[in-house]
Amino acid sequence: MRLHRNLCFAVIDGLMLIFNEGQYADKVISQLLKRDKRWGARDRGFVAETTYDIVRWKRLYAEIAEVKEPFDRDNIWRMFAVWATLKGIKLPDWPYFENTPTRKIKGKFDELSKIRKYRESIPDWMDELGEKELGKELWTKEISALNEQADVILRVNTLKTTKEALQAELFDLDFDTEFLPNYPDALKLKERANVFQTEAFKNGFFEVQDASSQLVADFLNVEPGMRVVDACAGAGGKTLHIATLMQNKGQVIALDIYGNKLNELKRRAKRNGVFNVETRAIETTKVIKKLYDKADRVLIDAPCSGLGVLRRNPDAKWKLQPEFIENIKKTQQEILQQYAKIVKSGGQLVYATCSILPSENQDQINYFLTSETGKDFTFVTDKKVLSHISGYDGFYMALLKKN
Repeated sequence: MRLHRNLCFAVIDGLMLIFNEGQYADKVISQLLKRDKRWGARDRGFVAETTYDIVRWKRLYAEIAEVKEPFDRDNIWRMFAVWATLKGIKLPDWPYFENTPTRKIKGKFDELSKIRKYRESIPDWMDELGEKELGKELWTKEISALNEQADVILRVNTLKTTKEALQAELFDLDFDTEFLPNYPDALKLKERANVFQTEAFKNGFFEVQDASSQLVADFLNVEPGMRVVDACAGAGGKTLHIATLMQNKGQVIALDIYGNKLNELKRRAKRNGVFNVETRAIETTKVIKKLYDKADRVLIDAPCSGLGVLRRNPDAKWKLQPEFIENIKKTQQEILQQYAKIVKSGGQLVYATCSILPSENQDQINYFLTSETGKDFTFVTDKKVLSHISGYDGFYMALLKKN
């Protein structure tokens, strides 16, 4: 591979924003890709994947490069040189790469690879917490899987097309896909590509949604004609899946504290041909109280640490703080206590997170079931999805039934 100056400069500029200004990697990369209209798919792929790669391995590369935060531009170039050397890329004769100790880099990599927190490039506190909650063996396997690049998974919108028809349409556009056993609506891209420019996407034939995330709506056991509440709907990936499983019959009420996310859900619903979704921004507790004892099904896709989705959000490793996890656990329990009251007698509730930590998952359910509100519920089943076993995001979901 030959390095091109303008592409490398884009990566360095992006890393400065992500590491030093705390900007989100996906938003920075989105802006970088608009920098030069002449860039082709390969150029854009290089910028996006190299930036994500160096974000993912920040601690390891910084340690090898012997640089410390806050990083200046020269520090970032040194980390870039580490990345290129470990990838076997010949460094061009540029001033930024003068005196790069190639052999020393490889030796240091071999040495640090024996220590998990460096090998997997994670903060000390995260490594300690993961081992404490999952045990050494399980955490070692899981954090390794969470450092792999995520596949691009599509969820077929069965209101508009079939999996077979969409696969054929994408094949004609040179996007090769495969079915996934046990994921009825999923298609996996065999190679990463930008599918958002296709007519199939613009016509609402699919959404991009990880395979593990697609399990949640199924877990809710919805049927056409029900009243279903998605209590933390966000931009509505799971809301749309629920509406599809209900064949557009019945009512899905999407709640969220962020009105702008619900506006995005409305746009997506229109594109998907979904018309049984009603959005309600939670501006006061009255919005929730009006729904008490009214829903056949309630989904609580709770805010969480996001440790199960590090593959697609590698910068979360550096943004997350231990106190955030402690605070979010209190929020999770409050949401469970409050929104569980929306379920009517005989109805069902699913509590889900994209975390792999028992303290955010089964411990929350156990605590809830011993509480005053939780005494009305019976535990039915739960599902723990680990990345190193499934190959997809880490997730948790628990199904409860109201007596």
